[in-house]
Amino acid sequence: MISWFFIGLVVTILLTPGPTNTLLASSGIQVGVRKSFRLIPAEAFGYLISITLWGFLIGKISVHMPLLPPILKLFSAGYILFLAVRLWKTAGAAEEYNQATIGPGQLFAATLLNPKALLFASAIFPAIAWVDSQYYVAHMMVFLLLIIPIAFLWTLIGSILSANKISWLNQCNLQKTASLVLMCFSIPLSYTAILKAITL
Repeated sequence: MISWFFIGLVVTILLTPGPTNTLLASSGIQVGVRKSFRLIPAEAFGYLISITLWGFLIGKISVHMPLLPPILKLFSAGYILFLAVRLWKTAGAAEEYNQATIGPGQLFAATLLNPKALLFASAIFPAIAWVDSQYYVAHMMVFLLLIIPIAFLWTLIGSILSANKISWLNQCNLQKTASLVLMCFSIPLSYTAILKAITL
């Protein structure tokens, strides 16, 4: 039921720097990894609500517009490619992590409004998840389970960056790696979207 492609895309996109991950890294810098654990449920609930709302909205509309899912998937592939190029270009720029202490409410709001939620709902979660509750529950459970180690990793990265413990683990190398991985995923996503649109 759950494909490795789904897991790979979820992990890659969750690992990509963005508003939620920046806040998690900031928290890792400010209060350390252990105290940042309280933020993980806020991220999980933010994504759960946002992805579910987008997904069911897309599911309702696509009944009358069957071309909508492949079009959104194609746009999502384009967005992933845009993210990859932007990450590569800004890899050398300094990221601002020194923010006010991060609270669960702030992280929840940032995650709820994160554009990645639309990306997950329209292109990463299978279309059947929005019409079959078994598929929805299975995919959402896997997604929420994947959030935990990735959120932990971002807080750990923040604590490592603040201590300068590992020289190769820096923002530039992280962004370039994420950029290459995103480019690799945008190609099969585009291919499946075009194939689906042609067969309709």
